[in-house]
Amino acid sequence: PGSPVVGGIASGGEQPGTTALFLLDRVIRTGAVGVALQGDIVMDTMVAQGCRPVGDPMFITRGESNAIYELDGRPAGDLLREVYLSCSEREQLLFQYALFLGVVIQEGQETYEQGDFLIRPVIGMDPDNNIVAVGSEVRNNQVVQFHLRDANASSVDLKSHLSSFRQDQKGDDTVGALMFSCLGRGVALYGESGHDSDLFAEQLPEVPLGGFFCNGEIGPVQGRLHVHAYTSSFGLFRSASTTGDAS
Repeated sequence: PGSPVVGGIASGGEQPGTTALFLLDRVIRTGAVGVALQGDIVMDTMVAQGCRPVGDPMFITRGESNAIYELDGRPAGDLLREVYLSCSEREQLLFQYALFLGVVIQEGQETYEQGDFLIRPVIGMDPDNNIVAVGSEVRNNQVVQFHLRDANASSVDLKSHLSSFRQDQKGDDTVGALMFSCLGRGVALYGESGHDSDLFAEQLPEVPLGGFFCNGEIGPVQGRLHVHAYTSSFGLFRSASTTGDAS
């Protein structure tokens, strides 16, 4: 309990029951396979969500399950249309396939910025009833903000995370890392292979990196563990004894 966790959901199966997990010489069709580490080791975590906000933060004033009926006391569909109309032509194109909702993790702040939100996909809209549906349960009085995802936003977000990690001087002590990256972040997003791993190598050139593509990523945001989509989630390893983190 309380240990940092990173990982990913297995991908590759085209039918239920065909996805395979491997544990030594065993093939497992359900459940999870993991590795627990102990001893002289610290695992730092990083989740690059790869979206940028549009519009302004709003309160959910009426929501139930994963459906939002009202934002700031107005029909949710009307607010979404206003955000759409305020965007550039390029951003309006992204609304068709790359629209997300950011849900504030730590409430009670005076201002909210990129990185303060847990990103969840907008999965549908009922235009007749002005209802917006998202891929997460919602509740009244939550602060939310619409977000868009594109290659540039994803690249800038990941570079910012890696640069901050390096500037904190943790990169000097890191001896290895694992990356769990969404299938949707590869060639389909960037138009080239190896973008995220190449960016990692650029920012942390001395750190060996391994990992795999996932159908969903696991990692903490602001200290709370979540399952994500369209992210790259990292575990970065360093010695506890040389960093003063040993208990």
